[in-house]
Amino acid sequence: MVAVQTPVVRLKSTAVASWVASVLVLVIAFWLRATVPGSAAGCVSRFDGRVDYFSDKSAPRFARAFSVEYHRHYKIVTVRDPWRGAVEPLRYVLVQCGTPVPAGFPRARVIQVPVSSVAVLSTTHLPLLEKLGLLDTLVAVADPELIHSEAIQQRLRSGRIATVGKEAAIDVERLLELQPQLVTAFAISPDTDDFPRLTASGLKVVLNAEYRENTPLGRSEWLKFLALFFNKEALANRLFDGIVQRYSERARLVRGITHRPTVFAGFAMKDSWYVPGGKSYLARFLADAGADYLWATNPETGGVPLSFEAVYERAADAEFWLGGSLNWRSIQDVIAEDSRYNRLRAVRQRRVYNDNLRLNPAGGNDYWQGGIVNPDLILSDLIRIFHPERLPGYELVYYRPLK
Repeated sequence: MVAVQTPVVRLKSTAVASWVASVLVLVIAFWLRATVPGSAAGCVSRFDGRVDYFSDKSAPRFARAFSVEYHRHYKIVTVRDPWRGAVEPLRYVLVQCGTPVPAGFPRARVIQVPVSSVAVLSTTHLPLLEKLGLLDTLVAVADPELIHSEAIQQRLRSGRIATVGKEAAIDVERLLELQPQLVTAFAISPDTDDFPRLTASGLKVVLNAEYRENTPLGRSEWLKFLALFFNKEALANRLFDGIVQRYSERARLVRGITHRPTVFAGFAMKDSWYVPGGKSYLARFLADAGADYLWATNPETGGVPLSFEAVYERAADAEFWLGGSLNWRSIQDVIAEDSRYNRLRAVRQRRVYNDNLRLNPAGGNDYWQGGIVNPDLILSDLIRIFHPERLPGYELVYYRPLK
């Protein structure tokens, strides 16, 4: 019996030793993950000035309104064009948690990274956060009814995400109660926006100016901007490379085509019709989709106010019309708003497309939310509209044909 039992005891001892060794390996791995330079898992426990704490880096390729400069334990992020007419850029210093704060920077612009909680005050920033898989860090939003994402709406219903008012009237007191480590906002003008009040409260407020970019890939690349605050550069690089690849593949479908159909955009509001400038976000989409935009030579990046007659003079015989009121779902809706629209060839031939196919019940438009991180889908819609033979069987995602 003894001879039989002895090997069993040895096997048990070996198994225990193996189990203990495995646990030790896991503990050591966890400790290293929390302290190794460049890790996003936690703060540095022992600072070493010779170490580069950001092994993963990124830089914008298409975006023009932000940049990043890496130092060993901090990053300087610059928003060059935070709002129209801004005289000076905004700079933020992102300091790896557990390392010293560099001298010479305003305290309000110093942010410890990686952040673990964020309040987002613009619906256009939320798709960036969701694309990065960081919704668990989201603690508060503004204008909740306009958010198109079902994943965020579920968190709102369950109480996991708080609401802090609307973009034009942010509840600063509620934000102070929540104490997010980061607040992302945007500004049209500091004279009218909540940005100065938010900053004065002591909150770490960062302006995201993705709307200032005038190219689809430039806007999508603000994915990298947000990732900087979470030390998620490697993930953002991979995701954005995929966006560029898919967008480029679609654009190649119509490269070198001989016929570019004529198109115009916008619609009349009161006495003015704002057409997108030739250097605008939409104009770039139209060029990449193989269309001949009638205002392509205009140098403006924003909307250009014109009279109805000025637009009619150039666009009366255009083949396609893009955009319109959020409420337009049929040609009858178009004509009911202004009977003069029926003078346009695109209306008479039912070649009008509106970017309101993905609206939630409150009017939140996913074209301006999810579309930011899916420019390849918007481009696919446009190619299907202008050159249906290049994408047979494709179903529109963002654009609605008005019949």
